[in-house]
Amino acid sequence: MTQATQYRVSILFPLPLPEAFDYLVPADVVLHPGDHVCAPLGKRTARGVVWKVTPGTGDRKLKVIDAPAGGPPLPEGTRRFVDWLARYLVQSPGIVLRSVLRSSDALRPSPTETVFRRGPGEPGRMTEARERVLDAVDALGEASAAELAREAGVTASVVKGLAKSGALTELIRLVDLPFPPPDPEGEGLMLTPMQVEAAGVLRRLVRAGGFQAALLDGVTGSGKTEVYFEAIAEILRREPEAQVLIMLPEIALTEAVLSRFRARFGAEPALWHSGAGPKARRRTWREVAEGRARIVVGARSSLFLPFPTLRMIIVDEEHDPTYKQDEGLPYQGRDIAVVRAKLEGAMVVLASATPSLESLSNAQAGRYVHVRLAARPGTAILPEIAAIDLRETPAETGRWMSPPLIQAVRDTLERGEQVLLYLNRRGYAPLVLCRACGHRMVSPDTQSYLVEHRYSGRLVCHVTGFSMAKPKHCPSCNAEDSLTSIGPGVERVAEEAKLTFPDARVEIYSSDSRSGAEIVTRMEQGEIDILIGTQIAAKGHNFPGLTLVGVIDADLGLAGGDPRAGERTFQTLVQVAGRAGRAERPGRALLQTHQPEHDAIQALIAGDRDAFLDIEFMVRESLGLPPFGRLAAISFMSMNTETLDRVANDYAAKAPNSEGVEIWGPAEPPRAMIRGWHRRRILVRADKEIDISAYLRAWSKRVKTPLSVRVSIDVEPYSFI
Repeated sequence: MTQATQYRVSILFPLPLPEAFDYLVPADVVLHPGDHVCAPLGKRTARGVVWKVTPGTGDRKLKVIDAPAGGPPLPEGTRRFVDWLARYLVQSPGIVLRSVLRSSDALRPSPTETVFRRGPGEPGRMTEARERVLDAVDALGEASAAELAREAGVTASVVKGLAKSGALTELIRLVDLPFPPPDPEGEGLMLTPMQVEAAGVLRRLVRAGGFQAALLDGVTGSGKTEVYFEAIAEILRREPEAQVLIMLPEIALTEAVLSRFRARFGAEPALWHSGAGPKARRRTWREVAEGRARIVVGARSSLFLPFPTLRMIIVDEEHDPTYKQDEGLPYQGRDIAVVRAKLEGAMVVLASATPSLESLSNAQAGRYVHVRLAARPGTAILPEIAAIDLRETPAETGRWMSPPLIQAVRDTLERGEQVLLYLNRRGYAPLVLCRACGHRMVSPDTQSYLVEHRYSGRLVCHVTGFSMAKPKHCPSCNAEDSLTSIGPGVERVAEEAKLTFPDARVEIYSSDSRSGAEIVTRMEQGEIDILIGTQIAAKGHNFPGLTLVGVIDADLGLAGGDPRAGERTFQTLVQVAGRAGRAERPGRALLQTHQPEHDAIQALIAGDRDAFLDIEFMVRESLGLPPFGRLAAISFMSMNTETLDRVANDYAAKAPNSEGVEIWGPAEPPRAMIRGWHRRRILVRADKEIDISAYLRAWSKRVKTPLSVRVSIDVEPYSFI
């Protein structure tokens, strides 16, 4: 018997499919855009989202949906965001939708669990085991039978016996509890007049309503977080159901922001990042979709959460390159945060001590309101910055700290103050080679050098994750004990610091550290004298006792063909130098460099950011590079180099002719092979007024590539290796 139908729907599946597919809907089923459904797709049933509802059945013979899948519908703003992002990134909308539907369990109601608490009855015959269970209940308040049995050292039957007697009461509760609502009237820190003025500007933008964009440009330690907290409080007062997203570039910063958030708003925000487990992600996704999670603190992927009432997005440390995702779905989190805010009619605040040139350009053009914080509060002042010219005062052979830096560290330690030595290289040494034959240890199927991690005795590839024990013999010439370490990593600097300052408490802080939060706490409490850190130590931390920052290699980010190299180096060094002198004691930063004349180094020493930015703007404008032009990368990967070169050259030959567009390549990128896949790349530069996404989309339709070659498009690439 044929099932009666009354209308059809277009369903978008979270799969790499070119478009939404049409289906018929049974007459007794009511669906709306955003509803989750199950529908036949090929020989299986797949979950998708209703993208469009059309009256009538049409003339085509269509399949019928299986059933609604339940769960909170995908809001209209989220669906428009998916469509826009697919067009902009030149991706299928299903790929973007897959980033939204990251927790399928969240479409079902929260699971429940049985817990026990003290009941009105008496336990009857009291035994030692029963007494321990009751003591455990008194300590825990309520807990499951397994938890109580474990805590009391008894079997679950003892717990159930107490429940049967009435001494314990059995309750059914949700596993995924709602997040407590934040209190906008919570007491914040006393603001300085400058902070009050900045907060007032943001509050006025909130009251204006609709899409608003602001660049909160404040020196390190100027109180940007407290200022944007005032904007959050204003929006929560005005709209009780409003949702706010605070984006952070690093998971390691989350706890510091959480503690400040708890103090200001009296509640824990929802978290969303890759380090959260499935249960936590399920809870956050569902509570966001239901509109009950009012505040979310998350990494760049939190932009894809299904907010029904999103009213504000804060992008903290907006300049940070980790907002750019290179693999999978490539996107720049800062930029699409602005787009999502515009689509939602929300406000967006971009906060940084070293704003990106793109954001500064938008502020200068009047597209963003430029809010400045030019000084630190109270007696805290910006650190004095000086360069150590390694051409004049080099470190001893085999060492990495110059005599002036060693003396500065010694003086700082004698005053009972703390030191941060910064080097953005993990491990012990970035290169291991054979003294006998010159063989360099590289990762198999890759051209990346293996980094020595001496503490673990292993050589590690930081690109693929490959790891091996350091061999006794050279794999090329078989010479014994001939492998030597070249260059410093943080482990090597730590080794030198311990030898030079044997009484100092030395600790390493990098993404390899297993207890990053504990290290930060110990540093804050003065339990570490010298912290050896990578870039993770330069972001958002407040160490009251830290007065000296020593940068081991200030030139590290200046090499290579990255057009943002100078900007990134300047931003990183400002951030790391800004860790010093954040309390009442003045701080200073010493930069070891072979290029003290470089524009970025000179600007840092002079404290003249504007002069450096003027040069960067001038160079970018003359070359037509962002923010004065557009960039895109088309990457090709294959196991076969002949096929790869043929496909890449054919792709380049079919580029549409367009004035204002330049095609560079195809060519080998610096990292020409990864995991056995050979790589080629085409770079596209276009004038600013050109719709580079439409250009790339038209170009891709001209070319058919074999399945043996992977082709990916990256609009506004950040990685050039």
